[in-house]
Amino acid sequence: MSKAPHELIPATILTGFLGSGKTTLLNRILKENHGMKIAVIENEFGEEGVDNDLLMQNEQESIVEMNNGCLCCTVRGDLVRILGDMAERRAKGEIKFDRLVIETTGMADPGPVAQTFFVDDVVAENYILDAVITVVDAKHGMQQLDEHREIQQQVGFADKILLSKTDLCTEDEITALRHRLVRMNARAEMMLSKHGEAPIDKLLDVRGFNLNSILDIAPDFLDEDKHTHNDEIQSFVFKSTKPFDGAKFEEFMSSVTQVYGPDMLRYKGILLVKGNDRKALFQGVHMLMGLDWGRKWDANDKKESKVVFIGRKLPKDFIIKGLELCLAR
Repeated sequence: MSKAPHELIPATILTGFLGSGKTTLLNRILKENHGMKIAVIENEFGEEGVDNDLLMQNEQESIVEMNNGCLCCTVRGDLVRILGDMAERRAKGEIKFDRLVIETTGMADPGPVAQTFFVDDVVAENYILDAVITVVDAKHGMQQLDEHREIQQQVGFADKILLSKTDLCTEDEITALRHRLVRMNARAEMMLSKHGEAPIDKLLDVRGFNLNSILDIAPDFLDEDKHTHNDEIQSFVFKSTKPFDGAKFEEFMSSVTQVYGPDMLRYKGILLVKGNDRKALFQGVHMLMGLDWGRKWDANDKKESKVVFIGRKLPKDFIIKGLELCLAR
């Protein structure tokens, strides 16, 4: 018998390029007296990660309890196995934690880690993916985005972007970086961090991967004048007040993901479907996509389909024209 959503352990994926400030944030989580029992899985593979004095240095995974009740685990093996092991030990009462944070290596695409929560049965039965948080170094972010494909993928996958080291930047530098990030990911909320400070509680319960979460799109997203970078990762939005033919939409999106899935980082939307009075909630990661029915459209709602696509060199015109052909006649 599967667990209800509120019984599942919420998990956050924390990503960001080398030196962005992930480790500073993790060390705060593991040491600060915030009153939450958080398990942190560190997956750095040879990079300088969480303070070494916090960890037992042996060849196997170790789970160390901090003074504030948080747990720190180093993963030197299979993530799926350690997630299953931690859930089992938690169920037996051997360890206690309320939520999970997984730090990915600074050079990693967070996509495969996110997919783990959907494709592995044991993980899906015990955890619910809350959000992908990406930390971007505000001082060096522009240069890193120019030079490294990995950071572009991390930005594209984000539900929330934390700009670190903003105390080292001018307002104009921060504004320029924000505009660039918005073009790459129109739906991620941005937060600023100065002197390594970040409100931990605002990085949790984001519900970014929850189909019922609000679909936020940055209001200045379509301001072409502010876009000067030809980034590999970009986002675009499809909107229509005409309802979809549900079968046509599903058939078209299935074919799109088969061809372009590896380059489709995130796609998410609310659909108006002919013959149904409920909102269709749609989202996907690479080739994995799902659709669920939300609440009924009410009198105050603007009845409109709205889908955001975030990916690498996606054929925007082809996808938009294809979706238009899926609208009910």
